[in-house]
Amino acid sequence: MFWHKQNIIFAYYLIIDIMAKDLFNRYIWLLDTINSRKSITFKGINNLWMHSSMNDDGEKLPKRTFHNQRKAIEDLFGLNIVCNHSNNEYSIENIDDLKSGDIKKWLLETFAVNNVICEKVALKDRIIMENIPSSHKYLSSIIEAMKENRSINITYKSHFSTQESNFDIEPYFIKLFKQIWYITARSPHYDSIRTYALDRVLDLKVNDKKFEYPKSINPDDYFSDYFGIITQDNNEVEKICIRVYREQVDYIRALPLHHSQKEIETKENYSDFSYRIKPTYDFKQAILSKLEDIEVLSPISFRKDIKATIERMAKLYKKTELD
Repeated sequence: MFWHKQNIIFAYYLIIDIMAKDLFNRYIWLLDTINSRKSITFKGINNLWMHSSMNDDGEKLPKRTFHNQRKAIEDLFGLNIVCNHSNNEYSIENIDDLKSGDIKKWLLETFAVNNVICEKVALKDRIIMENIPSSHKYLSSIIEAMKENRSINITYKSHFSTQESNFDIEPYFIKLFKQIWYITARSPHYDSIRTYALDRVLDLKVNDKKFEYPKSINPDDYFSDYFGIITQDNNEVEKICIRVYREQVDYIRALPLHHSQKEIETKENYSDFSYRIKPTYDFKQAILSKLEDIEVLSPISFRKDIKATIERMAKLYKKTELD
C-alpha cells in the first residue's frame, strides 16, 4: 500500500517532465468534473468541456480521447471511471478510495483547486492561499530517493540549535503537518528513526548508497497513536476525555483532533469526547489553543499538566500590568 502511495507522489512531481502539463491538468479536470457531480453523461461532460478555459480550441471532446483519458486516470490514480449503461452516466467506481484520506485524495483536491483558480483567473487577486515552507524545494529529490531506496545527505539547522549539522539519513516517508513538510527517516548515526522538518533543511543531496526499507514499518501505523509528528516511545497510549463547550463542539465534530475521537456524551451546552492517544507536546498545544472552550476531564495526570501550563501562562500576565 505504501509503495503505491509513493508511486503516486513520485508521479505528481515528475509527471510534468514526462507529459505535457496541459494534458495532466485535463485528467484532473475530468476526475473533478465526475467526482463533484457523482455521475454525469458524456454529453454533460462535453457541455462543461465546451465552457472550460482549458478548451483553447473550442472543440468538443472526442469520444476516443475521453476513453484514452479514462485509461490514463486509471493507470495514474488507480481510479476507475465506469459507465452505467442503464442511464449512460459515468461515475468513479472506487470512490471510497478518495474518502480514505490517502495521497490520491490530496492530489486530486490540490489539482482540482488549482484548476478552479486557473479557470477564474480574473479573481486571482481575491484568493488567498497559505504558504507552505519548502513545499517544493526538496520534495522531488526526497521522493526520488525514497523510490530508489537511496540515502540522502542533509545540512540541517534545528530551531533548538545555533549550529548547522551535516549527516546522512535513510528516508522512510514524508508527512505534511500544519503547513510544514516533514521527513521521517532512519539515522544510521543514532540507529533510530527520527523526524526532520523540511523548512530547517539548508541543503540536500541524494547519495548513491542504497538501504533496505523495512517491511515491518507502515507510515499510518507509525503515527497512529500520535496527534502530529512528535513521537515518543516512552509515552503510553491513554484514554483522554475532554469537555468541549459552546460553538467549539461543532468545530471539533467537523474537524476531529484525532482519528480515535468519539463523542461519548452530548448536552445542551457541551459535549464530551474521548481519544486513545499518546499525549505528546503537540496534542497538548492543540488542547491549549482552544483556550476556555475545552476542559480536560481525564486522566488526572494530563488534567494537572494542562492546569500547570495555564498557571504558568497566567504568571506571565501578572508580572507587568500594561493597562
